[in-house]
Amino acid sequence: MAENCTHDCSSCGEDCSSRDLRVPANALSSIKRVIAVVSGKGGVGKSTVTASLAAAMAQKGRKVAVLDADITGPSIPTAFGVHERATGSDQGIDPAVTKGGIKLMSLNLLSANETDPVIWRGPVIAGVVTQFWQEVVWGDIDYMFVDMPPGTGDVPLTVFQSLPVDGVIVVTSPQDLVSMIVAKAVNMAKMMDIPVLGLVENYSYFQCPDCGRQHAIFGESRIEKVAAELEVPVLARLPIDTALAAAFDAGQIEGFPANYLADLAGRLDG
Repeated sequence: MAENCTHDCSSCGEDCSSRDLRVPANALSSIKRVIAVVSGKGGVGKSTVTASLAAAMAQKGRKVAVLDADITGPSIPTAFGVHERATGSDQGIDPAVTKGGIKLMSLNLLSANETDPVIWRGPVIAGVVTQFWQEVVWGDIDYMFVDMPPGTGDVPLTVFQSLPVDGVIVVTSPQDLVSMIVAKAVNMAKMMDIPVLGLVENYSYFQCPDCGRQHAIFGESRIEKVAAELEVPVLARLPIDTALAAAFDAGQIEGFPANYLADLAGRLDG
């Protein structure tokens, strides 16, 4: 790929499809498995799923890292209560480490002010993601989860081409429109020859604390039908849980007692 690549394949005569465009990780890093968490649209709880899955895997005793590739809307440090700035040396950038030992890298850890907007064009943003992979001293990692921005733009393309992604988890919600959007995310991964591990439906139901009944607040789920049409499995259906949302906002995702993705972490690690 040329150094001045704009990531707009329609304007380029190069044949990148036949090349291995993956870039090496930092020389002091050994990352065994990379799983990207994606969504076709925003607001479906993708970062919550990423953080919960990372916490569940760390609780199993695995060495875990999260690369926050959502450059314009980073929220992973917030979920883990990490707000200090990252440091570095001649060897590279040192990731932040959570109380539970999860290593993190996010643009918020490099910004002078967490609320400063990122007003960059797509290729620059995609380049930062590659830098996170190459220049961060991750060390020995069993599982790296990549929290992707929504959609199928520059950053997902860069991650799929540049990182050795072992699989993709697609997060969705019950609304009818999302089935079409989910198909876009799944089809992009398939076009890039990235295995789709399956779908996670968030906001699937609300369980009444008094009677225990489940209520489909956003309408009846179509996840089984959508998954069958796309020929991918359903990995989990997560409830609407205000306590989980509060734990995320308070930076206490690691200590949340009911990790709904503990079973999925076990299956991925099996």
